[in-house]
Amino acid sequence: MAEPLITARPDLAAEVTAWLAHLAGTRRLAAKTVEAYERDVRQLLSFLTLHLGGAPGIADIADLKPADFRGFLAERRRSGAGARSMGRALAGVRSFFSFLERKGLANAAALKAIRTPKQPRTLPKPIAAAAARRMVDADEALDEEPWIAVRNAAVLSLLYGSGLRISEALGLTRAEAPLDTVDSLRVTGKGGKTRLVPVLAATQEAVAAYLRLCPYALAEDGPLFVGARGGPLSPRIIQIAVQRLRGALGLNETATPHALRHSFATHLLSAGGDLRAIQELLGHASLSTTQIYTAVESDRLIDIYQKAHPRA
Repeated sequence: MAEPLITARPDLAAEVTAWLAHLAGTRRLAAKTVEAYERDVRQLLSFLTLHLGGAPGIADIADLKPADFRGFLAERRRSGAGARSMGRALAGVRSFFSFLERKGLANAAALKAIRTPKQPRTLPKPIAAAAARRMVDADEALDEEPWIAVRNAAVLSLLYGSGLRISEALGLTRAEAPLDTVDSLRVTGKGGKTRLVPVLAATQEAVAAYLRLCPYALAEDGPLFVGARGGPLSPRIIQIAVQRLRGALGLNETATPHALRHSFATHLLSAGGDLRAIQELLGHASLSTTQIYTAVESDRLIDIYQKAHPRA
């Protein structure tokens, strides 16, 4: 089913378009983030059309009260949205109103009176070190051509060995290939934030093995990792490869490509890594985001205690 069009008067619809261009261009947000924010504001405008009895314009938006936004969140809750979805919806709406406020078209004070719904506490689910090592081993690949097996192993090595997101690993160019003379990588993560990450010798070897076997001539400014037909490698291909590995290694469904990034952080912390250094390596804007790994480590220690202590 096609997504419904934005229900707003022309003046407000034009500002929505300008805001989305600002998010994608000036702020360089990821395409999926822009899409989610657009959906959040579209849902608000659809609600206001019913709430106000007609498509809203800028004058209507500027006149909204906290009760109007609470009504919107209540409607989202009745539609089955959870706290996380409503929190993200509020973030999208706040971004749009801040954009309008900077242009002198609205006052975001009413939104500031709305509390973000309390989010459920969810912890990252890292993979045990032994299992993570097997996941990045090309010899564990199932029924794959040799070059594809080593390609997948090289990608997964970057996720576990350097803490990259899968989009960051697949965004590397051939010129950026971390070979024996490259012991660090400069990657661009969420929000266009650049960081420096280390590269392990095992990762260098995995990338070198892939380049030796890759049947395609890779342009220096083209993607480092390519698919079976030579085009850019899709994240979905790596996700499917990991699904197959899970079955072979007897791992549960939480063993995903992103879980290797969680494992990178958790295993560093377990070995005495500094939390702020781990924050920099992961590219987290806030230390509070990284601190969730301390809870993971605490849970692990409690589990060890309960299994090992004679009186537990």
